[in-house]
Amino acid sequence: MTALSILNVKEFMNILLRSDAFDSFLLSEGAITTYMTFHLDGHSKTDFFSPEDETYTLVSQEKYVPFSLVRPACFDLIKGRRTPSSFQFVFQLSSHNQARTLAAIDSSFSTEDISGMYLNLKYQNRQLTCTTGVSCRIFSLDKSLEQSWDELVKRFLKTHEIAFEELL
Repeated sequence: MTALSILNVKEFMNILLRSDAFDSFLLSEGAITTYMTFHLDGHSKTDFFSPEDETYTLVSQEKYVPFSLVRPACFDLIKGRRTPSSFQFVFQLSSHNQARTLAAIDSSFSTEDISGMYLNLKYQNRQLTCTTGVSCRIFSLDKSLEQSWDELVKRFLKTHEIAFEELL
């Protein structure tokens, strides 16, 4: 696990809400506080969609919805003259991307060993923090997967020109 401070919140929010940079992540849960708090339960409701819908396949295969479906609603809640008091998003890699990531880093862990690879965003007191995490179904002293995930998240942020600094 690593904690990162996002240095330019306004620029980050443009990338988060106005680009597809985070669209491949699943939204596990979230909360946005403006004049009230909006709680987002990312659990997928497959029966809402029909097989003809463009997103049906992904939604029917995953426990949580892709952020691409939620992003427009989040944008509508956050846009305006006033900055939200706070927000929090818990992103998770899709099963497909989790398997690709494990293969790319040549990990000894299997997809069955991992219950989730997470990216948490928390905005509070005008500071935006990003933390990473890996949840395993097995006990292991091997921290190589967590370290690789931390580095992949940093690379993702750099690729999208998101300035950050590591927190101690």
